[in-house]
Amino acid sequence: MKHLILSLLCLAFAEGLLRVPLSSRKDIYEELQKRGVLEDVLKHRQFSAGNVYAEDLINLQDMSYFGKINVGTPAQTFYVHFDTGSTTLWVNSVYCKSDACTHHPLFNPQKSSTYYSNGQPFSIHYGTGSLTGVIGYDTVSMGELTVRRQKIGLSVTEPGSNFARPLHDGLMGLAFKPDQQTIVDTMIQEGLIEEPVFAFYLSRNSARGSEAVFGGTDPSHYQGEIHWVPVARDSHWQLVFEGFEVNHQATGWCNTGCSAIVDTGTSMLEAPPQYVDGLHSMLGAYKDDSGHYVFDCSIVSSRPTLTFIMNGGHFHLPPSAYVLQEQDSDGNPYCRSGIKQSHESYRDGLPYWILGDVFLRQFYSVFDQGNGRVGFAQLA
Repeated sequence: MKHLILSLLCLAFAEGLLRVPLSSRKDIYEELQKRGVLEDVLKHRQFSAGNVYAEDLINLQDMSYFGKINVGTPAQTFYVHFDTGSTTLWVNSVYCKSDACTHHPLFNPQKSSTYYSNGQPFSIHYGTGSLTGVIGYDTVSMGELTVRRQKIGLSVTEPGSNFARPLHDGLMGLAFKPDQQTIVDTMIQEGLIEEPVFAFYLSRNSARGSEAVFGGTDPSHYQGEIHWVPVARDSHWQLVFEGFEVNHQATGWCNTGCSAIVDTGTSMLEAPPQYVDGLHSMLGAYKDDSGHYVFDCSIVSSRPTLTFIMNGGHFHLPPSAYVLQEQDSDGNPYCRSGIKQSHESYRDGLPYWILGDVFLRQFYSVFDQGNGRVGFAQLA
């Protein structure tokens, strides 16, 4: 009877939540096969072991997380990158003539009876790419949830090759900037979710797969309490943490605080440029012929633990989290660092970090727009 009551309570708690599975390697391979580009991508994957196509390899190793959305009426389907580090939801469109749009499905607004636009232009510059386009509004659905009158960008130019990668049909911005009308803001305005909260479970080749939840959390993915850290309102989930340790020894780098954004759209853990060389020296990494930090794979398990101290909580990254273990083109073990330098040395006068997927895979992460905070919990 006790187990039955517990099951019913869990079921009741889960009602009102929207779960969106994020595509992992198996899903990606199936979609690439469907699009007829799997063989070519795998060829690049082998070549990228020499760090020529490192970003492509990262995408195929669960270093970027995509979800399937439907746009328009009738629905047009796209795989978009879920990104807490930006604000705009955009997709490739028929207006785009750039090479990056060539091998992707393109949204055609003329085929949607619910689309409307006043022709407002937009442009975005990311750390690894840029685009221009036009703003429109349409119905967007994920699973069982339908969001109406959602602001959406239609790409017109996508220079470079960053967005040419397979399965990169667009991007869903989830930053904490209500005036930009992210899809979460529209969910809140339309009364579609009970709590102004969303959460991520980012797996590493897990059979259960990665998941985004809108409207609450999924207790099956974490254990213990969620530890909360306040963030700056109207920001990209920017927080201040008070300490950083290597092998449980204080570095002193954050004695007056360090600034960081919590960014599902960044693959790596990005550290302030002034600390990157010293940090890798402490970790026992060395530079390969391409100038990238790598590790001797035989001693990875003995590398130091990294600890972030946030609002009194200690969050540990073991070497298995920050060392990316792969294979080179000959099938030999290849261990590269999951830490790189951020594009800014300081933000708001404090050393600047980006807590990307290398960090986030280690925890269950919760984004609370109602209370202006982000939470981390130990994985179940």
